[in-house]
Amino acid sequence: MKILKDVMEQVIKRDPNEPEFHQAVMEVLESLEPVAEKHPEWVKAGIFDRIVEPERQITFRVSWVDDDGNVQVNRGYRIQFNSAIGPYKGGIRLHPSVNASILKFLGFEQILKNSLTGLPMGGGKGGSDFDPKGKSDGEVMRFCQSFMTELERHIGENTDVPAGDIGTGAREIGYMFGQYKRLRNDFTGVLTGKGLTWGGSLARTEATGYGLCYFMDEALRAKGKSLKGATVVISGSGNVAIYATEKIHQLGGKVVALSDSNGYIYDPEGIKLETVQKIKEVERKRISEYIKYHPKAKYTEGCSDIWKIKCDIALPCATQNDIDENSAKTLVANGCYAVGEGANMPSTPEAIDVFIKNKIIFAPSKAANAGGVATSGLEMSQNSMRYPWTFEEVDAKLKDIMVEIYKAASSAAKEYGHEDNLVVGANIAGFLKVANAMYAQGIAY
Repeated sequence: MKILKDVMEQVIKRDPNEPEFHQAVMEVLESLEPVAEKHPEWVKAGIFDRIVEPERQITFRVSWVDDDGNVQVNRGYRIQFNSAIGPYKGGIRLHPSVNASILKFLGFEQILKNSLTGLPMGGGKGGSDFDPKGKSDGEVMRFCQSFMTELERHIGENTDVPAGDIGTGAREIGYMFGQYKRLRNDFTGVLTGKGLTWGGSLARTEATGYGLCYFMDEALRAKGKSLKGATVVISGSGNVAIYATEKIHQLGGKVVALSDSNGYIYDPEGIKLETVQKIKEVERKRISEYIKYHPKAKYTEGCSDIWKIKCDIALPCATQNDIDENSAKTLVANGCYAVGEGANMPSTPEAIDVFIKNKIIFAPSKAANAGGVATSGLEMSQNSMRYPWTFEEVDAKLKDIMVEIYKAASSAAKEYGHEDNLVVGANIAGFLKVANAMYAQGIAY
């Protein structure tokens, strides 16, 4: 970097202990260097300096009482990163690993991801170091009510519309929405991921996994390839992984591996999705249970070796930095020709370099996994109209959005001299819309 070097140095100086945030910002700024060269007026207006600094960063205490009557204290966050093109939009993550660095990296990525959808949504993220695993429904409810008691004063349907994320599913969204409604006396679309009987959208559960596959299908078609007949390895076994598996099977591919935080399963005959759904969605057990139903499959402790399985397409759908440089080299050596990120930032910078240098079709998360927030945006639209669409209508709109995201990223990459580099293309395409809005709205903004 030349023009934007000072911006990156300022980020590191201002927040020295936020490695995840540094990683996300570095990756984007490197892509935006040719944009800075073409738009000196944006450099002068401080667009690049401003977009890496949250508009608002809220930290608060969350006190709640467990089933034994003991007071527990967690830390809550809301990062309202950028509202240039619409109200802040981004999930609430409930996990022990949550800290300011992780939420800022996610919120920063959300700015560009939301922009890519074409919908009027700004970027934000929030959460807490609370862990819902092992907690009773009553404990989760009391935490969510306490969390929302503070959060409600910072959000609203035209201000900030949170959604679900890791640890925040239908149960948690329900408790939070109920508390918001009680405090505000206002039934409004302030959260997405709601239940279908009270403002939720059909296809939201499937959206991120389906959207990932729609994006990959378009990217593969552009290079004369197809999901049909492809062997696919997927990390993770949550919503994204499960519904990516479902859509891959519908499109004629074969998923042979899934994982969780303990290990992975390999079924060369193809993963039996109904078994995985029973284990993970109904019984809420570990993926190792799979081999009890399908003894020909193999379970391996630990997750990293999943990328040693020979495949045509790899879809990391678990967590950040899932694929490192060595795993990337192994995938390439074994003939993998496409990688699509279903999780947020699941490939390290070194891994991405390996993919780009070897001309792998590489779909970065801010483009490839935008289906979830796109459908959240469609839920917001339905809430505003007070009129629901059918599953087929939402799914068709989702597919159109994902196809357009691929086209925008591919076109921007070519225009700025990085043809076929979808990392650069997605960053630039997402940034241009936000930068134009920030510039039009003035320096004070």
